[in-house]
Parts: sequence; structure tokens; C-alpha cells
Amino acid sequence: MRVAPSAYRRHAARQRNPDLRSSRAKRDEALEPEIRRVWEANLQVYGADKVWKQMNRESIPVARCTVERLMRRLGLQGARRGKTVRTTVPDRAAPCPLDLVNRQFNADRPNQLWVSDFTYGVPGVQGEHGSSNGPRVYLEY
Repeated sequence: MRVAPSAYRRHAARQRNPDLRSSRAKRDEALEPEIRRVWEANLQVYGADKVWKQMNRESIPVARCTVERLMRRLGLQGARRGKTVRTTVPDRAAPCPLDLVNRQFNADRPNQLWVSDFTYGVPGVQGEHGSSNGPRVYLEY
């Protein structure tokens, strides 16, 4: 490997005496444990923006880009929200079913009119043990 002798000597001197490192390298070394502490204290879900805000709240002045760079170096990432799942993708070209009752849901006698509606889940309605995929809500007229 071809390296200039002066570059090699400078690198070797920094290895022997860490005080010769740049001020940025020294500051990075001091900030890395703080960034990791804030990230772990918040269940490892905070991204660079929230870690930066929390550090400034704790009176540790640091730039956001510095937090981003150091988190990248440390391999720390915030949690990402998953993509919302669409259960039904409507076919716009398909014909709509006919409205055979013409939106008149009143019947003169029992069993004259049967109408139903199904739903995948209703916000605020929970099934057994707090799960949202418990009993469904059906509308009957």
C-alpha cells in the first residue's frame, strides 16, 4: 500500500497519543455514549430527531446533523411505522350492486325485507380481551 510517510507518522502519533486527535473526533467520542443512553432509555424507538431534541432538553448542546451522523456510525435507528394494510382494493371498473330497496328500509311485515351489512372492524368496538378482531358488528333491519 502506498501511503505518504507524513500521513503514516501523523496516524501513528494519534494512535499513541489520543490528545492529538481533532476536536471533532474528541467531541464525537464524548457524545456517542450520551446518544446511545438516550436511545436506549427510550426503548430504542427514538430516531435522530427525537434523540437530538432530548439531548438539547438535557442541556447537551449538539447539532442535529451530528446526532444523525453518529447514530449512523453506531448503527442506531429509530422505529418505523409499518405500512397500513388495505384489506379491500376496490375495482373501479366493476359495476356496483343494484339498490333493490331504493334506500327504503321500512317493512310492512316480518321477513318482507332482508338487508345486511358486514364490516371488518369498527373503531372503538373491541372484542374479547381487548382485541379488535373479536366479534364483528352487524347491522340488521
